[in-house]
Amino acid sequence: MKIIYLTLAVIVTDQLSKFYIKGISIPSLNIKFEGMYLGESIPVIDDFFRITFTENPGMAFGFDPGSDFKLLISVFSLVASFGLLIYLFIIRNKSLSLKIAIALILGGAVGNVIDRMFYGLIYDYAPLFYGKVVDFFDFDFFNFSIFGRNYDRWPIFNIADAAVSIGVLILLFFYRHHEAEDKKIKEAEELAATRANTDSLNSVNEPSSKNINDGLNDGETDKGKEISL
Repeated sequence: MKIIYLTLAVIVTDQLSKFYIKGISIPSLNIKFEGMYLGESIPVIDDFFRITFTENPGMAFGFDPGSDFKLLISVFSLVASFGLLIYLFIIRNKSLSLKIAIALILGGAVGNVIDRMFYGLIYDYAPLFYGKVVDFFDFDFFNFSIFGRNYDRWPIFNIADAAVSIGVLILLFFYRHHEAEDKKIKEAEELAATRANTDSLNSVNEPSSKNINDGLNDGETDKGKEISL
């Protein structure tokens, strides 16, 4: 199941980018990188695209449902990730676009689950399952309102969020294509089964027909002998 490499690539890229932004210190391996300070913002393309270090205690794209739901969100994300992994195995023989979509969603889900589960312990600020997700992509697309909140910039996100969003978009745009492919595969399987049954019946009937013909020929030969006598 080679598609799992796409999931692993998303997870590794996501975590490396977060360590680069937040910094990491592993004394036993002599690794120490300071990263950015919380709230720091670096312009990349004027004010349109910035790298802004924020920590999100809630859901994707900065949506925070409150601390009361923090554990629930973390556990649900973990269970959903296992479910996606099982589903990816189930669809291993399905269309490539479907597998790519699920692999991206799985990689993004696991990337953020790692933050929620372990970052509080790694950076020593919260217990297991209470870590904060590191976000840093900051775009100024347009102003909009959602869930009663007004935004003058797009919510800051990370690579995991982007992978999930791209995977969902692939599912939406290629849904009919997936259905058509599944229908073609099913029709091909049914046609192959029908041909196999037909060939099987023909192979059974051929000896019987041959025996009947042989019998008729023998009968005609015997009659010919009687007439000659």
